[in-house]
Amino acid sequence: MIVVTGATGQLGRLIVEKLVTRVPVDRVAVSVRDVQNAEDLAARGVRVRRGDFTEPKSLAHAFEGASQVLIVSSNAAAHGGDPLAQHRSAIDAARSAGARRIVYTSHMAASRSSAFPPMLDHAATEQMLGESGLAWTALRNGFYAASGMFLLERGLKAGVLEAPADGKVSWTTHSDLAEAAAVILANEGQYDGPTPSLTAGQALDFGELCDIASSVLGRPIRRSIVSEEEMRAKLTASGMPAPVVAISLGLYRASRNGEFAAVEPTLRKLLGRAPTSMREVIAEKLSRAA
Repeated sequence: MIVVTGATGQLGRLIVEKLVTRVPVDRVAVSVRDVQNAEDLAARGVRVRRGDFTEPKSLAHAFEGASQVLIVSSNAAAHGGDPLAQHRSAIDAARSAGARRIVYTSHMAASRSSAFPPMLDHAATEQMLGESGLAWTALRNGFYAASGMFLLERGLKAGVLEAPADGKVSWTTHSDLAEAAAVILANEGQYDGPTPSLTAGQALDFGELCDIASSVLGRPIRRSIVSEEEMRAKLTASGMPAPVVAISLGLYRASRNGEFAAVEPTLRKLLGRAPTSMREVIAEKLSRAA
């Protein structure tokens, strides 16, 4: 039995969708906070049980019979919560359930010295996994293309993207990363510990994203550099909580440091095809908007 947490979220649901095409559906189970949001999965034969990282006792039932547990990383830090406490609860529950392997959605830049705050939590979680006594795999995912698109969209209407100086980022789609996760879950033991970076085939900074958007739209989107102080003031004035402001500004610092610039062939090998490019992501998004 393979249990997937967070299966009603963007990445978790995609992983389940990819996984049921690779293993019998009766081997797939999900742990979700609201089972009503997973009724369509239950209708397809996926085992659906309630499990909440903030309620450790609920995880015992959700993880029952698991041979592998895929832990989708918590975003609790953005809302003032403690992702490490939640990850620890999930790891403990997987061990108590008798799972032999945990697969965790980590990040290509996981490090205790990263300028991007979420990477510190990923590094600490990988250490917890290493101390768990279980076999484990950390999916070193490339930076989500959806995040790059979200930031780029701010400049599309105005014709200018204002942000602090940045560096190249290996923007990678949720769909490609979900497919890679499904391949790894279906072929247990393919990777022990951290995987190589799972990235698309090109690293691009925001200036290059603006150039692609300009080409697709047929009108110029200009890249404008503003100071971190100015960006901090704008984000704070918009009502963004301080932890989220720190995460947002950390992205620019870490990318300037080259933390997200690596391009690796591993994702292409797992998919058996070229990963989706940011040009494709931008073109699809703008086509839907039109």
